[in-house]
Amino acid sequence: MEFLAGGRAEVRITHADVGKRVSVRRLTGARAGEPAFTDAVGILTSWNDGVLSITRRSGESVRVEESSLVAAKVVPAAPARRKVPAATVRELQRVAARGWPAIETERLGEWTLRAAIQEAVVGRRVGFTRRANSVLPLGDPGVPLDEALARATRWYADRGLPTLVTVATGRADADERLAAELAARGWSDEAHTSVRIAALAPLADTEADISGVRLSRQPDTDWLTLYNRAGTPTAEARAVLTGGPSVWFARVPAPDGGTAAIGRLVVDGRWAGFAAVETAPGQRRRGLATLVMAALAERALQEGASAAYLQVETDNAGALALYDGLGFVEHHGYHYRRGPAGGAAGS
Repeated sequence: MEFLAGGRAEVRITHADVGKRVSVRRLTGARAGEPAFTDAVGILTSWNDGVLSITRRSGESVRVEESSLVAAKVVPAAPARRKVPAATVRELQRVAARGWPAIETERLGEWTLRAAIQEAVVGRRVGFTRRANSVLPLGDPGVPLDEALARATRWYADRGLPTLVTVATGRADADERLAAELAARGWSDEAHTSVRIAALAPLADTEADISGVRLSRQPDTDWLTLYNRAGTPTAEARAVLTGGPSVWFARVPAPDGGTAAIGRLVVDGRWAGFAAVETAPGQRRRGLATLVMAALAERALQEGASAAYLQVETDNAGALALYDGLGFVEHHGYHYRRGPAGGAAGS
């Protein structure tokens, strides 16, 4: 890794380079009397209070003390690929889970129990979205299925939540078997969802002016007002929405001073995940959703991503038509299985 400029190492990045792909070398100690260095390459996600956060392609976040920097530079992104990416179901499941993280998790073998509880109304606790309040089974739970389900049911009952299991469909035999086993035990199905993927570069190819799309690291009040799941913003909702390796929020101001459209992006290595793309009722059929997608795609390309994914419920005909037109194709599906014990309603 070459950092030398004019024969000497230099730190050639500033706070203005947050969001760019960088290469850094830091002093980590001494070996046999000689300095020991460690290199890291990834997206400079933040630089606060003397600490840099760098997100690698794997999604791993590396913290680097500013005082330990020996050399650093911005690394040009590789040319974006224009073909639909290849991916496994498990890869996308893990990426999507990191991009919409629960507040509380617990491992059960290769299963992850996830919860993000918020107070919806006085005396009633609910989960902020099913994705952040369901079991993610990525293999063997390490115990017989009935015991695993019993443990999961107790875990969610302790939190006043129903037990939901996310089950992938359409690709893996193991997931199809799990769906059949849950159905045989009386676990009902709901919220069937399509996971769609696309090459990222074509999404940014537009002749439309995206300069009016405002990007920020945090959702402001106007953004949250249009987002139809949030209701009154809570700390728990914000924690889920802002969680992920490199998160951006897009907002298109309306002519009347309100908000015309919004969207959310999370960049995780080669993947750019799109979510919460909403258009205000009075602003529809103006191409604003496509504009938001283009602005976010451009941001993701700048951070080195090359592939796009999103999740959309199969009964959302309008969204499916939009994403079909943008070149997204179905990779696999998933749905939730709800435990027969019932419990508090999820979201």
